[in-house]
Amino acid sequence: MKILPLFCEIDDFCQVFEKVYEPRALGNGKRRRRATRLSQSEVMTILVLYHASGYKNLKAFYLEEIIRHHSLEFPALCSYRRFVQLQARCVMPLFFYLLMRRGNCTGISFIDATALKVCHNLRIPSHKVFAGSAARDKSSTGWYYGFKLHLAINERGEILGFYVTAANVDERQPADWITQTLTGKLVGDKGYISQSLFETLMNRGLRLITKLRKNMKNRFVEMEDKLLLRKRAIIETVNDQLKNISNIEHTRHRSLWNFLGNVAAGLIAYSWKEKKPSLNLNFKTTIPSIVI
Repeated sequence: MKILPLFCEIDDFCQVFEKVYEPRALGNGKRRRRATRLSQSEVMTILVLYHASGYKNLKAFYLEEIIRHHSLEFPALCSYRRFVQLQARCVMPLFFYLLMRRGNCTGISFIDATALKVCHNLRIPSHKVFAGSAARDKSSTGWYYGFKLHLAINERGEILGFYVTAANVDERQPADWITQTLTGKLVGDKGYISQSLFETLMNRGLRLITKLRKNMKNRFVEMEDKLLLRKRAIIETVNDQLKNISNIEHTRHRSLWNFLGNVAAGLIAYSWKEKKPSLNLNFKTTIPSIVI
C-alpha cells in the first residue's frame, strides 16, 4: 500500500471532520487538549498501514518498520507508549472515515456475522479488560468470549455496512440497521430466518434470501436465488481475510477503545485492497423456479 495517497485522503478527511466535530463537542469546542507531535491523520495512516503490512504485532511494526524505514514520511515520531495513547483518540475518526469508504449497492448483497475472540476460554474468569462489554457465545467452532462483527458486502467484495456487538447478540438484531441503504436482494445464512425481519426489509425494497431449516416446508424459488445462495461463501472469504490478513482479531487488547480502533483500521485497510474477493454474476435471462 502506498503511503502518500492514503495519507492525503485521510488528512483531507480529518480537516473536514475537525471542523464538523469540534463545535459539537462538550464545552463548545473549547476542550483543553495538549498539542501532539504526531497529527491525528498521521496516527490513522500508521494504523491502516499496520493492518495492510502483514505484521501480527503493532509494537513490532511501529519499532521495526515505521521508526527504522519511514522516519522521513513521519518526521515527528514519538515513543510507542505515547503512540498507543494517541491511538485511542482516533477511534471515532476511524469509524467515520470507514463510513466514507463504503462501497455502492449493486442490488445483490451478502450478510453475515463473525466471531471476534478476545481471550482463550481458560482465561475468561480472570479476563478484566472487557468486563461488562464482551460476552460468551457458541459459534460453529465452539464456545468463545468476545464480540461479533456484523458485516454486509456486495458481490464485488466491497463493505456496505458493519456493526460490532457483544458475542451473545442475535444476528438478526443489527441486520435492519446495517442494511438501511441497501435495495435488491440480501443473501444470508439460516441465522437470519425471521418473518418480522423479512417483512421489515421487504417494505423498503430489500428481499431477504436464506436457506430453509429442516423443519420448514419447501417453497418455490428462482434459479437466480438458488445460485446466489451457493455463492454466499464470498462473505466467509472476506471474514477470513479480515482476520488473517487485516488482523482484526487478536487477544492482546488492553482497552475497549483500542479494540474498536483495531477493528476500524482493519476494515479500512481491507477497503484499500485493489483486489478483493468478487463474483462474476451475469443473470441475463429469466430462469424457471425450482424447489429447495
